[in-house]
Amino acid sequence: MGRMPTSAGELLSAAYNDADRTIDLRRRLHRRPEIGLHLPRTQELVLEAFADLPVELTTGVSTSSVVAVLRGARPGPTYLLRGDMDGLPVHEDTGLAFASEHPGAMHACGHDTHVAMLLGAARLLAERRDELAGQVVFMVQPGEEGFHGARYMLEEGLLDVVPEAPVSGAFALHISSTLPSGSVNVRPGPMMAAADQWRMTVHGRGGHASDPSAAADPIPVAAEIVLALQSMVTRRVDVFDPAVVTVAHIEAGSTNNVIPDTAFMEGTIRTLSAERRADVVASVRRVATHIGAAHGLEVEFEHEEGYPVTVNDPGAAAAVLDATRELLGERASVLSPAPLMGAEDFSYVLQRVPGAMAWLGACPPGVDPATAPANHSNLVVFDEEPLPAGVALYASMAMRALAG
Repeated sequence: MGRMPTSAGELLSAAYNDADRTIDLRRRLHRRPEIGLHLPRTQELVLEAFADLPVELTTGVSTSSVVAVLRGARPGPTYLLRGDMDGLPVHEDTGLAFASEHPGAMHACGHDTHVAMLLGAARLLAERRDELAGQVVFMVQPGEEGFHGARYMLEEGLLDVVPEAPVSGAFALHISSTLPSGSVNVRPGPMMAAADQWRMTVHGRGGHASDPSAAADPIPVAAEIVLALQSMVTRRVDVFDPAVVTVAHIEAGSTNNVIPDTAFMEGTIRTLSAERRADVVASVRRVATHIGAAHGLEVEFEHEEGYPVTVNDPGAAAAVLDATRELLGERASVLSPAPLMGAEDFSYVLQRVPGAMAWLGACPPGVDPATAPANHSNLVVFDEEPLPAGVALYASMAMRALAG
């Protein structure tokens, strides 16, 4: 007679009993952040952490990705758990004892915690292989911060790493310093926005600042475009299918008495549906070029498509809420009222298989979540207390999917 299935309480207790290893790996990663798609030292630490586990390891061809496959005791479907591992080009000013040792680089978005929780879940699941009917794929991803790391892994066959049973479901957890510690936040449908980048150059004709009529000044035209874009969003975009258009960088001229030839601007567009995304990109282009034309100037517009909308499968989101209630209680299970306008490249995975991304609150003790330094800040600090809860949630989602 086999042992009884692991209860939620037993799983959470096992995660807390293993907390020292989870936190130690997190801190080792935090000290040595790397940026982008090529993270050799981070990959080395991840491979070391997997070394004692009964998994099949594959490393990326074009990136420093790691894929580990844990096979259960019986055949069945394949479920994917994802953790990203890249840092940000931010100089850390937290004063933590384990602060970044690499000037100009920091794990300011908590990806070190994601990897540590994922490895903790791998240990829990490896100890419970006899309860699994199927395979768990651990996706350890570089290049989430704008480098499309998930897309590279998909192109290299991530979802078919178990040929007889391609990945059929997926889950990812993301930490947040501005949500109450220990809360798990998720919603069905759009969870995070699509993010596109745009650049535009207003082409004028330079001249002496004392004689603007003899020149074609691009600066007032650029200013008019900035204001018109704000009006466009508030007057033309449905509040129930929202958009954000931000002008984040303006550059023109080099001194006080010369009208420049050009004015340059760039920014971002955030949307929550494919239809709104296409409409807003077209509208920004139209507003800019037509204002330029009204003044007799050419406006050159460039658009770079970023990450798509992160869309949670309703069934997967419900499973996250249910698993959280079982593990942590009703108060920890939070149905998010609205999507976030940040973007995530886990969206590429969720375009291919049903799944969900959830947010784990980790606001430090004694700090108001409303005023805590947010993810990407040079001052952001994440409470380590809920990391074992995240470990247990990762493991629980896989065990539910592979219960047989």
